[in-house]
Amino acid sequence: MGNAQDFDDSAALLEQVNQALENATPLRIQGGNSKVFLGRIVAGEILDTRSHRGIVSYDPTELVVSVRCGTPLNELLEVLDAAQQMLPCEPPAFAEGATVGGMLASGLSGPRRPWSGSVRDFVLGTQVITGHGKHLRFGGEVMKNVAGYDLSRLMAGSYGSLGVITEVSLKVLPKPRQCLSISLEMNSERALLRLAEWGQQPLPISAACHDGERLHLRLEGGEGSVAAAHDRLGGELLDAAYWADLNEHRLAFFDEIQPLWRLSVPNNTPLLNLPGVQLLDWAGAQRWLKSDADAAVIRKLVGEVGGHAISYSHGLVDSPFQPLPPALLHYHQSLKRQLDPRGIFNPGRLYAEL
Repeated sequence: MGNAQDFDDSAALLEQVNQALENATPLRIQGGNSKVFLGRIVAGEILDTRSHRGIVSYDPTELVVSVRCGTPLNELLEVLDAAQQMLPCEPPAFAEGATVGGMLASGLSGPRRPWSGSVRDFVLGTQVITGHGKHLRFGGEVMKNVAGYDLSRLMAGSYGSLGVITEVSLKVLPKPRQCLSISLEMNSERALLRLAEWGQQPLPISAACHDGERLHLRLEGGEGSVAAAHDRLGGELLDAAYWADLNEHRLAFFDEIQPLWRLSVPNNTPLLNLPGVQLLDWAGAQRWLKSDADAAVIRKLVGEVGGHAISYSHGLVDSPFQPLPPALLHYHQSLKRQLDPRGIFNPGRLYAEL
């Protein structure tokens, strides 16, 4: 299955963790460092996962792949692509060296997320080195094996604060038979209204983004359903590369010099009157904001509609992730104490209190 670079280095990773526990040394867990700009700055001894790499097992007929955390993400995607399969959540890489472990630890998903699910939804099981110095397996390789399943999913979006992910089993899906992208001229307000309307109808939409002037849609599915949807919606054809450029922040919008914010808002939220310029993704549920406004102003306006805001500009604010209410922070601290009692894994990456 693998190549000459595939290697099980879990024993060395476990030894480094146990040494850190013995010496009370904090560890900064990293792979390709492609998402280092997310979260707070971590001080600690580097634990590099990239020596632990390779696809452990993959049976396209079972739609399951198990892969070591240090494996380059693009290597996994190439193997899946060769079998006409994919990770439906479209995790962004943000850099050439992005790893599978970083994909899971950040839990970030791409344009298809509202229609297919998030990274967390495709996690079947994990192997994790815990803060007790143990290398444990959680979950399994099939959906019906649910033992420890939720703990595996907790690793998605934990940013290395709960343990060292060494391996993950993921559910994959066949690529759609037909894919077509179109672009329609309309303003943001009208686009949000149309998307809310179309969301109640059986249209094969798998991505929807508004750039301030045009609404871009991706249609995926069977040839007949895609053709029928195109006939109904009209619009100009759009290069399919647009979605990768959006996902990897290569669009001109992301080149603007102002700080970048990621806003998550409830479905069908109207356009928000925020200072700066916005790009609407996920049919409006995810919004990218370029703004010089104060973090408190942005978070107040977004919070008023039940949303939250994350800073994508490194070092801009002390709490890049949305501050937690006291009760929720208590649960996070309790979970951290149980899995990482000595507090050595990426201390402070998510929040100063963790």
